[in-house]
Amino acid sequence: MKPIFLPLFVLALALNFGCQSKSQPSNAAANDSTATDGTAVVNNEAESAPIDTKNIKVADAKTILARPQVPILCYHQVRNWRSTDGQMGKDYTVEIQNFKDQMKMLADSGYHTILPDQLYAYLNEGKALPKKPIMLTFDDTVLDQYTVVNPTLKKYGFKAAYFIMTVSIGKKGKFVNYMSAEQIKELSDEGNTIGSHTYDHKNFKKYAGKDWEEQLDKPTKKLEEITGKKIEYFAYPFGLWNKEGFPELKKRGFKMAFALADKRNENDPLMCVRRIIASGFWSPKTLHNNIVRSF
Repeated sequence: MKPIFLPLFVLALALNFGCQSKSQPSNAAANDSTATDGTAVVNNEAESAPIDTKNIKVADAKTILARPQVPILCYHQVRNWRSTDGQMGKDYTVEIQNFKDQMKMLADSGYHTILPDQLYAYLNEGKALPKKPIMLTFDDTVLDQYTVVNPTLKKYGFKAAYFIMTVSIGKKGKFVNYMSAEQIKELSDEGNTIGSHTYDHKNFKKYAGKDWEEQLDKPTKKLEEITGKKIEYFAYPFGLWNKEGFPELKKRGFKMAFALADKRNENDPLMCVRRIIASGFWSPKTLHNNIVRSF
């Protein structure tokens, strides 16, 4: 197994920040009781309803793009800042109390979390979502997502999607510790979604030859062994994607892939679902403003 190098994580943050700066305002009607395309958006009865995606018919790109986007937040580390953290590190590290305040703001504002299966059913068939839906996603397998994030989300009845970089499972580093296989399974068993974030965060746009096996096939197999569930969702390292790689994801059974704030591909929007990074500098109010402006 290859060693983990901290600069890889730092580089990921830098590139993610560059993607976030491209965020485009879009239709926020998904927060209303009825979407502009006539799709019903119901209250939280839809929040806990199980979704069977096996028989969902994939819609054409025009239909998917016409549906109001659901806000999706991307987090990495949730811990208090250190004296050694630079501005970039702070951008991608939300301090513990700030994170708790952000989640309280979402709950107080009437947001209800959804999971990828619900988003998939909504985008393709217009299935009902809770009123004011939002998706919370967490990348890179960082331990504080289990020790800090999960208890906080439970307090508000929130669920999330965790995108796992398998090289890091169970690792302890000088600055960052990572979740164990047992902790990942616990998150899955509690109803959260576990998705793939590759083996070691290699840039998706550079995959060739055995990269598809090393970065997609082996991590998928490992995560399926851990969770006992099929892995159907993927998050791009650095948020970077190219359309040439979409067929490779599809033939491996991935239903959706999550990017960052880039514009979606007009021919295959399910393979580049937009997220925005929740900056460590954002107060709950600033986070809310960015949710409204970006989606």
